[in-house]
Amino acid sequence: MKKKIEKVAVIGAGSWGTALAMVLADNGHEVRIWGHKEEQITEINTLHTNEKYLPSVPLPHNITGFSSLDEVLSEIETIILAVPTKAIREVLNKIAKIRSEPLIIVHVSKGIEPDSLLRISEMIEQEMPADLLKDIVVLSGPSHAEEVSLRHPTTVSVSASNMETAEKVQDMFINQNFRVYTNPDIVGVEIGGALKNIIALAAGISDGLGYGDNAKAALVTRGLAEITRLGVKMGASPLTFSGLAGIGDLIVTCTSKHSRNWRAGNLIGQGHNLDEVLKNMGMVVEGVRTTKAAHQLAVKYDVKMPITSVLYDILFNGVNAKDGVDMLMARSKTNEMEDIANVFDDQNSIVHDKK
Repeated sequence: MKKKIEKVAVIGAGSWGTALAMVLADNGHEVRIWGHKEEQITEINTLHTNEKYLPSVPLPHNITGFSSLDEVLSEIETIILAVPTKAIREVLNKIAKIRSEPLIIVHVSKGIEPDSLLRISEMIEQEMPADLLKDIVVLSGPSHAEEVSLRHPTTVSVSASNMETAEKVQDMFINQNFRVYTNPDIVGVEIGGALKNIIALAAGISDGLGYGDNAKAALVTRGLAEITRLGVKMGASPLTFSGLAGIGDLIVTCTSKHSRNWRAGNLIGQGHNLDEVLKNMGMVVEGVRTTKAAHQLAVKYDVKMPITSVLYDILFNGVNAKDGVDMLMARSKTNEMEDIANVFDDQNSIVHDKK
């Protein structure tokens, strides 16, 4: 079946926004990408590159850069929201003042807002007036921008409360290099995408300390357990965490040199302090903010999240990284299968309460 060709606006000209713009351009869409730096937009339009974020990658010529939100949103029905979590409210506020017609917003960032403890889709609902919001779609999964831009095989999930809209976005993105699945569990897809960054920070710290594969395997496995515990308490399906937005994203973020969160954790494990690490990274490390939010959520929902708790102490309370690992290893003994069974008991209790 022939694809419907659309004008699509990507809001955010970082590595992920640019890589997704390339996928859309490969599918024949007229792609507009917005960034707030004039020199970057000029580079995209004249040299067809975005060297700071995707070095040595040529961009398709049907990607046009804009520094004006007014212009980039003209005659647009669907936007891809690819800005850091901390910038989402500011950008949406500007969009709401410009738009008069409803938008489909596909958000591709991975985080939770500290203090408010809102998922990104909930932040969008708060900031966008109902008459300007047609639908919200989440796109998430194991997908480093560097590899997507090289057209390496990648799979992701899209989720929305309206599955017809999710399928529309699936059709927009899917091609021979970029396979897209639908998933009806918007809470689980968002939680999995956000919290895996916490475990990736911890995996980086473990590697920075010189620990090996055993330690990383334990972190990934037990990290998935605590992500699932919290996700189920928040209304997600435990099955989502065994899919692309759960274990898939967790594996790639905890093991890849492309992962900002792993790299930041690795530096912390080597003895660098958080401020120094964030300054030297040059790009947003979402896991730092998300660790604070997840720590607050664990208290709110009374969920045991030992890895998150220790990482919070390392990042914000000055606990030494090695001491933090020792604290994890010295915890009281427990039964792994009972832990897993409790997750399903929690889900059954939530389902029963909704009836």
